[in-house]
Amino acid sequence: MTATAPREEQLWSRCAGCASLLYRKRLRRNLDVCPECGEHARLGAPERLRQLVDPGSLSLLPDRLPEADPLDFVDVLPYPHRLTGARASTGLAEGVVCATATIGGHPVALAVMDFRFLGGSLGCAVGELITRAAERALDDRTPLVLITASGGARMQEGALSLMQMATVSQAIAALREAGLLTVSVLTDPTYGGVAASFATNTDLVLAESGARMGFAGPRVIRQITGRALPEGFQTADFLLRHGQVDMVVQRRSLRGRLMALLAATRAGRPARSPVPRQEPASHRERLADDGAVPARPRDPAVEGDAGTPAVRDAWDTVRMARHPGRPTTLDYLDSVFDGFVELHGDRLGADCPAIVGGVARLAGRHVMVIGHQKGHTTAELVARNFGMASPSGHRKALRLMRLAARLGLPVVTLVDTPGADPGVSAEEQGQAAAIAENILTLTVLPTPVLAVITGEGGSGGALALAVADRVLMLENAVYSVISPEGCAAILWPDRSAAPQAARALRLTAPDLRRLGVVDEVVSEPSSAAHDDPAETAHRLRAALLANLLPLLDVPPAMLVRLRRQRFRRFGANRVGVRAGLR
Repeated sequence: MTATAPREEQLWSRCAGCASLLYRKRLRRNLDVCPECGEHARLGAPERLRQLVDPGSLSLLPDRLPEADPLDFVDVLPYPHRLTGARASTGLAEGVVCATATIGGHPVALAVMDFRFLGGSLGCAVGELITRAAERALDDRTPLVLITASGGARMQEGALSLMQMATVSQAIAALREAGLLTVSVLTDPTYGGVAASFATNTDLVLAESGARMGFAGPRVIRQITGRALPEGFQTADFLLRHGQVDMVVQRRSLRGRLMALLAATRAGRPARSPVPRQEPASHRERLADDGAVPARPRDPAVEGDAGTPAVRDAWDTVRMARHPGRPTTLDYLDSVFDGFVELHGDRLGADCPAIVGGVARLAGRHVMVIGHQKGHTTAELVARNFGMASPSGHRKALRLMRLAARLGLPVVTLVDTPGADPGVSAEEQGQAAAIAENILTLTVLPTPVLAVITGEGGSGGALALAVADRVLMLENAVYSVISPEGCAAILWPDRSAAPQAARALRLTAPDLRRLGVVDEVVSEPSSAAHDDPAETAHRLRAALLANLLPLLDVPPAMLVRLRRQRFRRFGANRVGVRAGLR
């Protein structure tokens, strides 16, 4: 962050809550909380740090990273122009400020997000900076405090921004293993990929009074469900009532609460020795090793005779991925695997029909298979909630993943979902936290994990099953941080620009293979998977075996380390290298 003097402030400010006209200096003395109604105004990262840390203790961490526009993304403006405008208006290099400091004399590492910078969106640079702050906490053996304010993942960086949810989560997991405290403070607003990862998978989750948090935003939920939202929906008090945060804290009390929590941690037993972390790979290493295991020789039965699938327009691919006749998880369980025994329930009171899972055999080897289930008819799609998992579905998947690890079974996931369930009840049951816990658990699961994007891979709902040692993708599948329609509605004048958004998002298998998000593309018959399901199943089975067998020989500790290394490389440095390859 480049330190800049604050701009000349207006003498008066109108409260967004009660519309009272307030003397600006008085408002600032009250920590930007309205003295009339208690409305907590949004704070920029520099002001937030000034309020929280001990005077003279702040040391900013480096924030300059290579310039990168990995997708050459253009909507009504080129992405680099948006970045330039955000930097000019905020004085920040990116949407987060990271530092070390003391709070009440207790050393901490901090990452403070700033909503003014492109809505606090989580891009590769933001993910890299927060991860570095977590690694600094690990090196210094201090707690990590995250202050979140975000609309979600950054659409202009496509699936690479989605990967940051896993990258930061595994840094949180390393701190957890080392016995170091992690705290997130939710401020207004915290949504999407940030809510479904590091904002909710820390040891403690505090919510500032008036903050709103959820996986899907209120407007999206209203549009999809057509329902009016409950009073106070997704507010801090709502989150507290539904067991999703530890406490709701007034801004004037936040520093004191953090001091008390840090003091209690310091008074406890000494932390365990940290797990040695993997340093970011050099540029040469990043290009040579995209996966957790050495690349295997190409199999024409998997990637086609030419090694590269035929090029199809991105919007045509989206429609192909959504075709109602496309094979589902249950179809593949019948054609690719043998002896599938389904297991039900999250053991907390529900069994989500959008997630199916259980034990099966693959060429005589027992595996745990977990996947999204859509359906072919309207009745089936409705019964399965169109493959959109509820929190109970994610918790069922989590239960089966942990069971597989205890039994020593590899995990195979089949991803086919437009996204996680965006309904009111899903938010009440903690959708964001359920996804976040799946992502964090997969980063440390001591058994091979192999994921396949078979149809739609939509946002955090897809990533909840796709943090894997190897990620495969069928030729006519798609994998994206947001749907083309959603992206068009936000960045273009209207949803009719969905085909243009699909091309800009780089969501097809060949694009994602080039970006390193996907390790291998499984070719489909010349028409499509739904025209020849038997041949598609044959090719998928061959690909699964070819990728799973090498993983079985990797010791568990090495497996986890290499999986973390795979996702650690999805930072800004890697994006800069990738961008230079086109």
